[in-house]
Amino acid sequence: MWTKDLQEQHLAVIRGKKAPTIVIQNVTYLHAFFKQWKVGNIWIDGDRIVYVGTEMPNVLEGAEVIDGSGRYAVPGYIEPHSHPTQLYNMESYANYAAKTGTTGFISDNLLLHMQFDEKMNEAIHDELQRLPYAFYWWSRLDSQTALADEADYFNSEKLKRWMARPDVIMGGELTAWPVLLNGDERMSDMVALAKQNGLKVEGHLPGASERTLAQLKLLGIDGDHESMTLEDVEKRLQHGYAVTLRHSSIRPDLADMLKGIIAEGWDVWDQLMMTTDGSSPLFHETGVINDCIQVAIDVGVDPIHAYLMASYNPARYYNFSDTLGVIATGRRAMINLLQDPSDATPISVLSDGQWIVKDGKAQPMDIEVDWSMLGTLETNVILTEELLTPITNLGISLENDVITKPYKSELDLTVDHLSYAHDESFLTVISRDGTIRMSSMIKGFADRIDGIATSYSNTGDFIIIGKNKKAMIRAFDEVLRMQGGYALVEEGEIIASIPTPIAGLLPNLSFEQLIERERHFKKEAQRLGYRLNNFVFTFLFLQSMHLPFIRITRQGMMNVLKREVLVPAQK
Repeated sequence: MWTKDLQEQHLAVIRGKKAPTIVIQNVTYLHAFFKQWKVGNIWIDGDRIVYVGTEMPNVLEGAEVIDGSGRYAVPGYIEPHSHPTQLYNMESYANYAAKTGTTGFISDNLLLHMQFDEKMNEAIHDELQRLPYAFYWWSRLDSQTALADEADYFNSEKLKRWMARPDVIMGGELTAWPVLLNGDERMSDMVALAKQNGLKVEGHLPGASERTLAQLKLLGIDGDHESMTLEDVEKRLQHGYAVTLRHSSIRPDLADMLKGIIAEGWDVWDQLMMTTDGSSPLFHETGVINDCIQVAIDVGVDPIHAYLMASYNPARYYNFSDTLGVIATGRRAMINLLQDPSDATPISVLSDGQWIVKDGKAQPMDIEVDWSMLGTLETNVILTEELLTPITNLGISLENDVITKPYKSELDLTVDHLSYAHDESFLTVISRDGTIRMSSMIKGFADRIDGIATSYSNTGDFIIIGKNKKAMIRAFDEVLRMQGGYALVEEGEIIASIPTPIAGLLPNLSFEQLIERERHFKKEAQRLGYRLNNFVFTFLFLQSMHLPFIRITRQGMMNVLKREVLVPAQK
């Protein structure tokens, strides 16, 4: 990571021949190995910590010396289960998260893997490495939906080069674990390849029984983030899983699980991590992993354990504690300065030796990612009322943001406009190339939304919902005009929108702007009878085959448990 010339430069600082770039003097810092607060001086040269202890450098000319008296230094926070394309892009997300101390990210690659070839994937990930943050990546093993050509996207040969990258450290998350459990050779080979490359394999195992957990551990699954109760945590720890606890917009379970661990007196803090699990922008108004730490401290977790769960624990588990997660010699200069250990939001943030926030003020970022390489939305789809007409009365009933059940509509499905007196709406999914279409009905979404459309999905497909076919077409046309995004229509007018012009999938707005866009969109949708909490996840999970019980996919209407097509899509 550091060239021989840089190593010589770092040694020159220690030998008194050169000044460091930054010295944080007389600071109280958390040492991950001792699990203690210590007082000392931190020398930084460029992007590296070159000394931590009681001494001061012999040469200080030109160095920035920070008085750390009354400040507490902790390692930069790590998000160990990031979905960095959840209505934002990786750059805007990282820039925003870093302002509250989250400077390390172990991130999902699904969307980019599905949409771009290997060369383009590597190019954009290399481009992101220019930013002063620690980016690590997953290697997905399944599409999370139902594709006829799934094996073309996910096989050992295709993933071999990607998994060999030093910044790829995790296989998964594995949503198609039943396939592995049933002995599928292709899936078994991919898990084996991940293991050969030293990757941890993450499960996606909500509600898994003890026998299922035991079998999957034997088949190579290392960790899981789907605990919803204290019993779930106990079962996973019992079988040797690494456990990541969630504080997310869909599952805000962290506080209750931590209270339970404290009540039981379990000394398992070294085995735990914390995640926000790809929450949408609005959930992150006060930060990212700093919020998880704050939840932990507020329910009575020792602050030392809370900070280590968000830094050293993921660094150790994923085998990069030699560079991150520890304030010690030789590590990357990722340091958060706190006013008090009881407040997890830092007053200053240092990332790769660069001030992101200094004394409460955000510092300018002079590096920008070139997103133009990903192109723009390309499609020949011309939406018509005929394409929006359901081909079946078998529909999807939304029980909550993510759980669905099948139902049969008794309405006249040939009409162009549905009544506001009920909560059924038209639902259509069309592939971006226009070759596959599935039109059905959805219940429980809203009772007065005329038209809403998006191009944001893991597969890149268009999803259109509404009461009025003309309004649905209007929303779809606005998505095309914006070169991608979300559009909401009332009485023929666009009343809310979120553009995603980067490849039709990712926004080019700042995270702060996205928060306000999401707030407005959600408010308008709820005014029109949207009954759920998070429209981003409602749309995203309509195609996701890891959640019960019925989904709409490129193959058609699917029974999740049996993985069988109930009504085939039209081609």
